[in-house]
Amino acid sequence: MNILVIGSGGREHALAWKISQSPLTARLFCAPGNPGIATVAGCVPINASDLDQLLGFAQREKIDLTVVGPEQPLAEGIVDLFVREGLTVFGPTRAAAELEWSKVYAKNFMARYGIPTAGCRIFDGTQLDAARAYLESSPVPVVLKADGLAAGKGVSVCSTREDALSALRQMTVEKAFGSAGARVVIEECMSGEEASVFAISDGQHYIVLAPAQDHKRVFDDDRGKNTGGMGAYAPAPCVTPEILQDVEARIIIPTLAGMIAEARPYKGCLYVGLMFTDTGPKVVEYNCRFGDPETQAVLPLFNGDIVATLYAAATSGLSGRSGVSAVPGASAVCVVLASGGYPDKYETGKEIRGLQELETLPDVLAFHAGTRREGDKIVTSGGRVLGITAICMSGGLRSTIATAYKAVDKVSFEGVHFRHDIGRKGLR
Repeated sequence: MNILVIGSGGREHALAWKISQSPLTARLFCAPGNPGIATVAGCVPINASDLDQLLGFAQREKIDLTVVGPEQPLAEGIVDLFVREGLTVFGPTRAAAELEWSKVYAKNFMARYGIPTAGCRIFDGTQLDAARAYLESSPVPVVLKADGLAAGKGVSVCSTREDALSALRQMTVEKAFGSAGARVVIEECMSGEEASVFAISDGQHYIVLAPAQDHKRVFDDDRGKNTGGMGAYAPAPCVTPEILQDVEARIIIPTLAGMIAEARPYKGCLYVGLMFTDTGPKVVEYNCRFGDPETQAVLPLFNGDIVATLYAAATSGLSGRSGVSAVPGASAVCVVLASGGYPDKYETGKEIRGLQELETLPDVLAFHAGTRREGDKIVTSGGRVLGITAICMSGGLRSTIATAYKAVDKVSFEGVHFRHDIGRKGLR
């Protein structure tokens, strides 16, 4: 097949790397890609949000399968556009992707189908006084979420009422997230272990990938601001086979059935962010695509032909569940190297050193997230710069963590920041 991956981050590098290994792959392109992706695919200078240009490229190059990485083109309807033109594409339609691009829709959807999640109240821009009054009487900590897409930064976990009122003002009055904050979800703050479960679905059938655990806060021990993710590991031991069975029965199966009932069948990767509370697993959020950086830890463990799986999902060809599709006994750890100052203001254009040395290390992959080429140098171009992933087919999580951090020590750039505790929760 001729295959096109859309996106330019670490998730897309992991997808392109895995797709390039399939014997079903003839030609592989990525739009717009990055210097790391360029080692396994032809990079095309088309922005991921330029749907018409992407469509034209897919038609000219006779693309047999398009794999959409980021959420924005899905929310803008790229799948609907490609399908109308007779192209095969992996990802949900705009209507199905509303599970991610509208937190309000997702919360109401879960209420309709009895899917466990945190209790909440929803307020729009005309109800600010009511929202403030609700916060004044709500127990803390409390969670505020912007309704729309905000690049993973539209969530505030507030430990005081003052923090909550400030977050409300930033979202609604100061419009820190633009139109995404036109409506705000105020949730009870759940406590427990978190994990991410990916289900690849053809609308009716699905398979589950290795459960992962993300690390959202910028500093060790889950301190500091929320980020797009500072690292991940898989499989997450907190998701036992029994718990995963419960998640499937109470969350994944009802979600897919509910989407069919609402005439928006879900094809693509359904990301379920979970909190394991005292009363069982509850949904923190849905994402309508592979997670980042979880994908960088999950895909290396995938047991099978990823192209065959993605194509089957896109063409309603999955044949039922078959347990977790992961190599038994294997583990992977991804440590994100970020620019100094991330997730706030940071500088770019810093030369990255040590990448060539990483290529000589067995069981280590360097997934590019925010890089660009300047002459013969690779420099930083984003907040999250690299995802250094270690894979161990046996030997346990402790060994995988050690391998990952040995690799991290070989890479440097001015201001580099990373967490030192990725995977530590899994050792408990």
